Amino acid sequence: MVEPLASWAEPAQLPISADGRARRLAARWLLPVQSPPIEHGAVLIGSSGRIEAVGPDALVPRPQGVPVVDLGDAIAIPGLINTHTHLELTGLEGRIAEREFPAWIRRLREIKATRSFSEFASAARQGLTDCYAAGVTFIADTGDSGAVIQALSEADGAGIAYLEVFGPDPSQADESLAGLQTDIARNAHWATGRVRIGVSPHAPYTVSGPLFKAVADWARTERLPLAVHLAESPAEVQFLFAGTGPFAKTWLGRGIPLPPSKGHTPVTWLAAHGVLSDRSLCIHAVQVGPEDIRLLSDRGAAVAHCPLSNHMHGHGKAPLAAFLDAGLRVGLGTDSVVSVGKLDLLAEARAAGELAEVPADMLLELCTLGGARALGLDSEIGSLTVGKWGDCTVIRPRSASGSPARRVLESGPGDVVATYLGGREVYRAP
Repeated sequence: MVEPLASWAEPAQLPISADGRARRLAARWLLPVQSPPIEHGAVLIGSSGRIEAVGPDALVPRPQGVPVVDLGDAIAIPGLINTHTHLELTGLEGRIAEREFPAWIRRLREIKATRSFSEFASAARQGLTDCYAAGVTFIADTGDSGAVIQALSEADGAGIAYLEVFGPDPSQADESLAGLQTDIARNAHWATGRVRIGVSPHAPYTVSGPLFKAVADWARTERLPLAVHLAESPAEVQFLFAGTGPFAKTWLGRGIPLPPSKGHTPVTWLAAHGVLSDRSLCIHAVQVGPEDIRLLSDRGAAVAHCPLSNHMHGHGKAPLAAFLDAGLRVGLGTDSVVSVGKLDLLAEARAAGELAEVPADMLLELCTLGGARALGLDSEIGSLTVGKWGDCTVIRPRSASGSPARRVLESGPGDVVATYLGGREVYRAP
């Protein structure tokens, strides 16, 4: 299918970008995601960095002066969208021996406390480079150092950087909110171009009810996107439902009062504090039942599904099929290298496919358009569609058999040939 342009009548007059964004990519297979696969397809990206034509190679214009890139037998797909990363933790792989999740969290906080901002910044830059090499063009990152939004901005990248806030003691809610507001103000100047800033009240076991409500209310007023680690572990459920378990022990050991209301699931707890809305991204969402899923759907919240991290920590399997049946917006995330070792979104898609009977083209959609929908950005990214950003990942599959989507899913970072962000080449395989 060819998506027409008014400017096709005079293609030679298309402006040429000084920064190398305008280009024409042709490949054996083009998988637009939002429309059927195109054998011997091409995509034309204009100087604005947005897509101006998509279709069979013979029908897509060849404007004078626009570089033509013939990708041969490769498969071109929309840039992958990673809906949950912690790029400031790059380089910490294999540093934590603790297996019990609360102890793992405590050890991670201890390690982070020893890192300087320059170390976080170097880690974030390397993490972003690794994302490009793995075919990821857009990230939704959570962290508290501010290093990732700076790295994104400096690289003219694309993503949402959610700045974290912690504060389990209700008496310190105002102070914690003020600290978050200061962090947002200090980093707001980095939110330019395709870089956005958001907030992340970390999790129910690190944030008090009053702080959750205060952050959610403020984010709503400022129209900031919100991300929260939710219903990740059995220990989190134990903490909120019965006021027992390792998280409760930690709070009591620090002299922090437990949440006053028991009998809550993590989802109902956040709903009670006004956290869930169509601007909320719920990370993990493993420990959820039918009523929780219904509540998430009713509030319009989205889910960042991280199957490999969930497995590594022994949290269980998130009910992906139930999410999709309920019409929830679901994207895939890798979590941090501390959890999974390597940021491989296609491996996450394969793992997701093992949790639910999802066809290959839908798994690919979860990596692309699904992630865009989860982040509320499906009008801008997630498919090779005229008017959207020219984010494109090129993969040389390992196998010549199977559907193009299946062959992409069987690939990994080592099979990525090139990655384009708004038409600009940000990675080329050596």
